[in-house]
Amino acid sequence: LLQNNPRILSIDAFRGITIFVMVFVNDLAGTPGLPAWMGHMPANADAMSFVDVVFPAFLFIAGMSIPFALQNRLQKGDSFLQLQWHIAWRALGLLTLGFFMVNGEDGYNETASGLPLHLWLLLFYAAAILTWNVYTFKNKTWQYVFRFTGIAGLMILAFIYRSGDGSSYMRPHWWGILGLIGWAYLYSCIFYQVCKGNIILLLTMVILCTAFYIISKQSFVQDNDNLHWMGSQAGNAAHTSVMLCGAVLSQIFFTKKTTAAIGTRFIWAGLFMAALFSAGYIIRPYYKISKIYATPTWCLYSAGFCVIIFSLLYWLTDLKGKKKWTGFFKPAATNPLLTYIIPGILFSFFSICRITIFPAQFRYGIYGILWSLFFSVVVMYIAKGFNKLQIRMQL
Repeated sequence: LLQNNPRILSIDAFRGITIFVMVFVNDLAGTPGLPAWMGHMPANADAMSFVDVVFPAFLFIAGMSIPFALQNRLQKGDSFLQLQWHIAWRALGLLTLGFFMVNGEDGYNETASGLPLHLWLLLFYAAAILTWNVYTFKNKTWQYVFRFTGIAGLMILAFIYRSGDGSSYMRPHWWGILGLIGWAYLYSCIFYQVCKGNIILLLTMVILCTAFYIISKQSFVQDNDNLHWMGSQAGNAAHTSVMLCGAVLSQIFFTKKTTAAIGTRFIWAGLFMAALFSAGYIIRPYYKISKIYATPTWCLYSAGFCVIIFSLLYWLTDLKGKKKWTGFFKPAATNPLLTYIIPGILFSFFSICRITIFPAQFRYGIYGILWSLFFSVVVMYIAKGFNKLQIRMQL
């Protein structure tokens, strides 16, 4: 069992920082005139930039939250089946959001669908908020009305969607960032429960996920039609390994057995970090560092960096009490899903209104960086406004 602490400030700070940087790099993507380290590395580059660590950082912090989330559900009185339904519902929500967002990125046929793309997207975001908003109505009837309206809206939008020449419906080209997080979350929750939070067993699952990826890339698997499913799950296995590493670090820092020895926790975290980097170094000659291919080396190195980042945040905020600076990231930390989709809402709204919020000629080099930084700050304040209005998405 973990410490009975409702909020760990360093976990919230890590989550908030990750969402902020994710908004920043997403807006910055495609801006010309930037140094290579400010963008994703090419698939075959055998290298990684800080941008390539953002997605695994979100996986990692989600993994750190899993032990607390499951424990809280059990303490609230959830039965085993209720807990599994909660996990499945959250995973399904992430997959649904990712599915819609991916289909809205490319191939949409406005004529066949009957709606302009950005209006379709704006209606999707509205339906998603209605479906997964955290309602505080004393009368539950209104909650059911809004949720039903949101679900009905999603179904209608899926029904009218057409792509290509107008004959194609929505389909999973890939699951998008949120969908990939959904698959990793589902698998990680299952494995965490099977392992009962035992660190050794969780580390074993990390090794097995890595082994699954490696085996799926072998010719005897890829040439076998009956084993093609392994190739389709290789990325999910890699992402799950990162999320499970987050769960391991939570066990290292926050199990009751280690609460009396702060120094010991950092020693074990340091050993864990060293093991991750060492394993990545050993595997690297066989599997290059590549976010695009979700290679084990990329996963292990990313998890190692996340251990360092969280350990520093934990020391600074929870131990040294340097907390004031975290307030800026609190809106994203407590409302990460809505914060993540705010840029999409803004772009869709401004596109419908034909408003250009920043001249294209300034979207270059240092001006592009400054704009994306400013935009990310604006998104944080919009998220703060949503929080005050009690609009908060939770799967």
